[in-house]
This record gives sequence, structure tokens and C-alpha cells, in this order.
Amino acid sequence: MKGIIALAAAVVLLSGCAGAPAEQPWSRWTCDSGAELNWRFADVGRDTVDLRVSGSDVVYRLQREPAASGALYSDGVIAFHAKGEEGLAYWVAGNDLIGRGCKTQ
Repeated sequence: MKGIIALAAAVVLLSGCAGAPAEQPWSRWTCDSGAELNWRFADVGRDTVDLRVSGSDVVYRLQREPAASGALYSDGVIAFHAKGEEGLAYWVAGNDLIGRGCKTQ
């Protein structure tokens, strides 16, 4: 009986992980300002992005927002706009540019 309960518990635990997306590798982009952006999609639907700026350990979790072109992600503190293979990042409050022309080097 204990074996059946243990097996059932293992199946429940593993089925919870089955729907979770595999962790994506970080993309490394360098901007014209010299800033480095490390980013990756945080979900399968590409509605969420994790972003690190210039080697910082701080990871910003950004949500997709409406954009005229490309894809815009923000958390109200920082914004990341990607269009094709290039993008830019800026601090939202002061509209301070972190870097533009960001792309894989």
C-alpha cells in the first residue's frame, strides 16, 4: 500500500512539472552605449522576458505591452523594446536611455 501511495505522489509531482517551460538560455546583446543586455523569454508564449543589465545580478521580469512595431516589455521600472534582431532599453521613470542599437555581437 505504501508503494502505491509513493508512486501516486511521484506521478502528481512530475505531472506538475510537465507543463512548465524549459529554462531558456540568455541572449547577450551589446548596445551602442557599451551597455550589455542579457535577456531571455521567461514563458512559452513569449509574453514575459527576464532582463539583466550590464552584468548585474538583478533580474527584471518584464511583461509584454502593446507596441506600434516590434515587441515592448516593461515592469514600470525598465523597458526593453526588440524589433527583429535589434533593440533598446531605458529606465521608464526618467525616460533615461540605457542603450540603443543593441544586438548580438
